[in-house]
Amino acid sequence: MDKTITIKVADLIGSPLCISVEDGQKVFHKIEVLFKEGRNVMISFDRVSMLISLFLNVAIGQLYGSFSEDDIRAKLKVEGLSGDDMELLKRVVDNAKRYYANPKQYDAAWMDAENEDE
Repeated sequence: MDKTITIKVADLIGSPLCISVEDGQKVFHKIEVLFKEGRNVMISFDRVSMLISLFLNVAIGQLYGSFSEDDIRAKLKVEGLSGDDMELLKRVVDNAKRYYANPKQYDAAWMDAENEDE
């Protein structure tokens, strides 16, 4: 039995626009459930016409808070992204790995920056 499940993002969110936190959360939740079942996941971005980093942060970056980098590398594959969108995904993943390696420090720095703006 092949354990790889393909998630067609445009079908899952009902739109070719990957731009909202809510839609990113749907994708994250689906991946999370499948990972916990021990499945491998192929995320297909076929028919997606717009993709922003906010969506990828929620859909994929958030995985680094719940699963190890090794697990994610072994279980998650992505298809259907242009070269530019692959670069965007790489930046999101790099940022997520840095953040989840030390979230307290990042949150503290964020709060300091927020307080300076007031």
